[in-house]
Amino acid sequence: MTLSCGIIGLPNAGKSTLFNAFGGSAKVANFSFCTIEPNVQRVAVPDLRLGRCAEISGSEEIVPTWLEIVDIAGLVRGAHSGEGLGNRFLAQIREADLLLHVTRCFTGEANHPEGSIDPLRDIALIETELALADLESLDRQEQSATKRARGGDEEAIARLAAIAIARPLLEAGKPARYAEVSAELKPVWRTLNLLTAQKVIFVANVGEDSQLTADAMAENQFAQAVRQHAESEQSGFFAISASVEAEIAALDTPEDRATFLTELGLQESGLDRLIRSSYEQLGLLTFLTSGEKETRAWTIPTGATAAQAAGSIHSDMERGFIRAEVVSYEDFVALGGEAGARTAGKLRSEGKDYKVKDGDILHIRFNV
Repeated sequence: MTLSCGIIGLPNAGKSTLFNAFGGSAKVANFSFCTIEPNVQRVAVPDLRLGRCAEISGSEEIVPTWLEIVDIAGLVRGAHSGEGLGNRFLAQIREADLLLHVTRCFTGEANHPEGSIDPLRDIALIETELALADLESLDRQEQSATKRARGGDEEAIARLAAIAIARPLLEAGKPARYAEVSAELKPVWRTLNLLTAQKVIFVANVGEDSQLTADAMAENQFAQAVRQHAESEQSGFFAISASVEAEIAALDTPEDRATFLTELGLQESGLDRLIRSSYEQLGLLTFLTSGEKETRAWTIPTGATAAQAAGSIHSDMERGFIRAEVVSYEDFVALGGEAGARTAGKLRSEGKDYKVKDGDILHIRFNV
């Protein structure tokens, strides 16, 4: 299960610098549209539990779970009608599971397309463009659905009901993620493919001269405004210095990176925290499997059952599910692995409806 995070923002907000920090090769330049084709890379989700479990199990290989990062072209006014690279930008956003909306919260020599630093204005510009694109999409969908609804098409009738929820919000300048949608309408709601319905983390890109602790970065005056906006939209917020993160990522060895972080007074990189925040925003958790061959992380939605977790490994496992042998990460480590957990009575046998918890280590029993 590889999920996609699209990095969006105005030109020169620091999108490509942040992408580079993830380990990519996007070029950084101080002019609009330096990113044309989307750069894509997969990054491992940091999880220290993997190494510890692998050590205990004597695993030959460690396999993390992955997140796809997409550096999407910068947007300008009029993108909804195709200005600049608007059409490509909008198409790429629709494919993302989560948006990392980078806002410029630092001053400097790099040109700003709007002439000054004002993150709330920049956010409003992009959200307006996305809302206008959504309204145009709804117009097209409504025309088609109206014709089909006259003939009694139930899907078309449901689509018109979903459109009736979305349109007033968008016309009032609010994103579609504000909508309250019934369980009955949710399937057709998702097929509307509204840009403003997607989950967002607003990323405040502070200058490299700012104090770099998480709390200090969030106290940047521009970042504070972004935080308040994110809270008002019930979206995620994260403050980071993209340029410093790029410097950390450029160091040759993990030891060099650890030393640099210590010198900055940080325990871990901002990127590691941002990746975890992305998972939280997407409502995901990680369970593990661990044995001599490999220790592997698996991603499932929060609330998924043991049978569904088995299906994320292989469909045959869900189809022929018998039971899951479960031990918590803490007990696995404290008791020296599966055998020790079994002896101590900490290895539980759970049925298909068991709700998997983050960090559970599973051994699936199945028969096909």
